[in-house]
Amino acid sequence: MLRIGLTGGIGSGKSTVAALLAERGAQVVDADRIAREVVEPGTPGLAAVVAEFGDGVLTADGALDRAALASIVFGDPAARARLDGIVHPLVRARAAELVAAAPPDAVVVQDVPLLVETGQAGDFDLVLVVQADPGTRVERLVGRGLSAADARARMASQATDEERRAVADVVLHNDGDRVALAEEVDRFWAERVTPVLG
Repeated sequence: MLRIGLTGGIGSGKSTVAALLAERGAQVVDADRIAREVVEPGTPGLAAVVAEFGDGVLTADGALDRAALASIVFGDPAARARLDGIVHPLVRARAAELVAAAPPDAVVVQDVPLLVETGQAGDFDLVLVVQADPGTRVERLVGRGLSAADARARMASQATDEERRAVADVVLHNDGDRVALAEEVDRFWAERVTPVLG
């Protein structure tokens, strides 16, 4: 099994790279998707979040109100640390289950937005980082409905490009279009994945 840790800042195109790797046969384990699953209604994760932050983080139908929770934790590092202390262990446990269920010859790509921030780089055979120019990232995030100020604030709350490069085995640059990015993914697959698979 080849385990690849995939990361990149918000707006870098990491999710597009994950999709391109899946098209080439990789099994993608998406930490963001798991993070949503572990706080769905009826889960111990949601119960723990409500116990910590109160009923105000629930919608009328009992689901997690992400906007309400974000308003509590986004500007408060201590509150965010308490939330991370609940969610991150649940995400890691579920990700480990999914990796364990993969075939022994699989290429498993773990899409982990906070790979650097949570110190997980050493858990992988390869760390693949997607980078894009900050201006490009802001433009993409504004296209998704964020204000430019919100986009910059979210980018500033994450690891820096330098911190990501420091743990990267390979850096993909994504300032062009999807075709150019797909060519970079093909090169990565040919140079770093195919030789391992034999």
